[in-house]
Amino acid sequence: MKIHYLQHVGFEGLGRIEPWAIAQNHSLSVTRFYNNEPLPSVQEIDWLIVMGGPMNIYEDDKYPWLTAEKQFIEQAIKQDKTVIGICLGAQLIADVLGTKVDPGPQKEIGWFPIEMTDEAENFAVFNSLPQKLTVFHWHGDTFDLPKGAIRLAYSEGCQNQAFVYNKKVLGLQFHLESTKDSVQQIIQNCGDELVEGKYIHKPEEMLTRESDFDAINKAMNTILNNLSAEVQPN
Repeated sequence: MKIHYLQHVGFEGLGRIEPWAIAQNHSLSVTRFYNNEPLPSVQEIDWLIVMGGPMNIYEDDKYPWLTAEKQFIEQAIKQDKTVIGICLGAQLIADVLGTKVDPGPQKEIGWFPIEMTDEAENFAVFNSLPQKLTVFHWHGDTFDLPKGAIRLAYSEGCQNQAFVYNKKVLGLQFHLESTKDSVQQIIQNCGDELVEGKYIHKPEEMLTRESDFDAINKAMNTILNNLSAEVQPN
C-alpha cells in the first residue's frame, strides 16, 4: 500500500505511524511543505495522512501552500482514498468538507481524557478502543462536525474530538502518534503557548507519562490495523 503524508513543520512527523507502516511493508512518501516540496498525483497514492502543525487553516496569506493542500485533500476524498487527519490535519479535512474551523473556548495542551460516543460503537475501526482514553492534545482551534460525518469522540474541553466521513475519512483532533521525543520537540518549538489554563499542562507533566504514551501508541496501531483491514485500496 502506498501511504503519502503531508508534513507542515519539521518537528511534527509521523511519530509511531512510521514504524507501523514499515512493519506492514507499506511504502511511505512525503510532501514537506516547509521545504516547498511538490505534491504527487492523487492517483499515485492509496492513503493520505495529514499531520499537525502550529499554523491555522485560515492563514493562506502567510502559508500559501495551504490553498494547494486543501485542494489536494479534496481531490483525495473525491477519489475515495483513505484520508487520516491529525490535529491541524483534521481541521483541514473539516474545512474541505465545508464546516467551520475557529478558535475553541479553551486551548487543550497536555494529557486529557476523551470519551467515545455511542456512534463510535458502530464504526468498526474505532469500536475496539476503550470507552475512555487519556490522549495527548496540543490545539487551540476546533471544528464543527462536517455535514454527513459521524462524531466519534469528545472531551470536557472540546465537543468534537474525532469524526469519520464516508467510512474512509478520519479526523482526529488529538495525537495518538506522539512519542516522548516528539512531544519534547513541540515543547521546544511552541513553548510560548504554555500559559496558565484549565487544560494546559506544564512540560514536566507532559513528559513523565510513560504509560499514557504506551496507551496512545497502542490505540494508534489499533486504528491503523482496523482501517487497513476494513478499507481496501482502490
